[in-house]
Amino acid sequence: MKVLGYAAQNATTPLAPWTFERRAMRPDDVEIEILYCGVCHSDLHQARDDWGFSQFPLVPGHEIIGRITAAGDKASKFKAGELMGVGCMVDSCRECSPCSHGLEQYCEEGNIQTYNGRDRFDSQTTYGGYSQSITVSEDFVLRMPEGMDLKGAAPLLCAGITTWSPLRHWKVTKGSKVAVIGLGGLGHMALKLAHAMGAEVTLFTRSPGKEADARRLGAHHVILSTRPEQMETVKSTFDLIIDTVPYEHDINPYMPTLTLDGTLVFVGLLGDVTPPVSTLPLILGRRTVSGSCIGGIAETQEMLDFCGEHGITADVEMIDIQNINHAFERMEKSDVKYRFVIDMGTLKA
Repeated sequence: MKVLGYAAQNATTPLAPWTFERRAMRPDDVEIEILYCGVCHSDLHQARDDWGFSQFPLVPGHEIIGRITAAGDKASKFKAGELMGVGCMVDSCRECSPCSHGLEQYCEEGNIQTYNGRDRFDSQTTYGGYSQSITVSEDFVLRMPEGMDLKGAAPLLCAGITTWSPLRHWKVTKGSKVAVIGLGGLGHMALKLAHAMGAEVTLFTRSPGKEADARRLGAHHVILSTRPEQMETVKSTFDLIIDTVPYEHDINPYMPTLTLDGTLVFVGLLGDVTPPVSTLPLILGRRTVSGSCIGGIAETQEMLDFCGEHGITADVEMIDIQNINHAFERMEKSDVKYRFVIDMGTLKA
């Protein structure tokens, strides 16, 4: 089936309309008409080949909300007309230890990314949600809670689950003390989710002007990380710090703010930690530096259901697909609060 989308033809040209062939439907597949697609910072990185493994032409988009239009002969979980979501992955081996424990994102063979991946069966490149429709195994499709704002729900499929998964893994609950570094797409979801889970939530920021918004989003406290006297007041405080910053930065000032057995978990940075991390606060406080990657399918559904119950969606700015390159430019300048979402109906124009 031929589909219209927006693609980067190489790392230096703007995204532009491109017609491509979606793979044929398999027995366990559903076909989804895409209504909305969130714009993730990783879309920009991959379109520009910042990580060195982009396959062109590249159709980004892994925060997909849509409606089922068809189903394969053996697809029985959903029916035509239902509203669905597709996140960062569309398949995995389904047999290794992580997959058997509902942690498909850590598949030992590598999960199949929604875009810029390779299909397990035909080795064709996968193409993402900046397009009219997508064909996906029903096992990697998420059900949208009734009544949820679909526009604000799109970023939950990446930004939401990326911050939910470490909150759940490190057993955050009522009374836990959680800090978040950075207030962007990931950071604003971390504040909302941790607050709704009953944690006492603190934002670390370098920008004094973010305090009011941070409190609106769920932070009980705001600490300016550039002020040593403020950092001193939170020494040995936090059970968990979620670091959402996507670029190189010094985490050493944050390590003493962890309590005994506390953990700082990276969810934004892909690459080396610069400058190096001193082991002194790790050894003296049995503290941990860790990382976390999105979430499994069951965990993502759990997150969506939690958000449905608590009325949580992302703060979004809607755009037409024709403005995607301008949105990328604004995203580089952190000029969005807090996530762009594309109205894919504008693709018809």
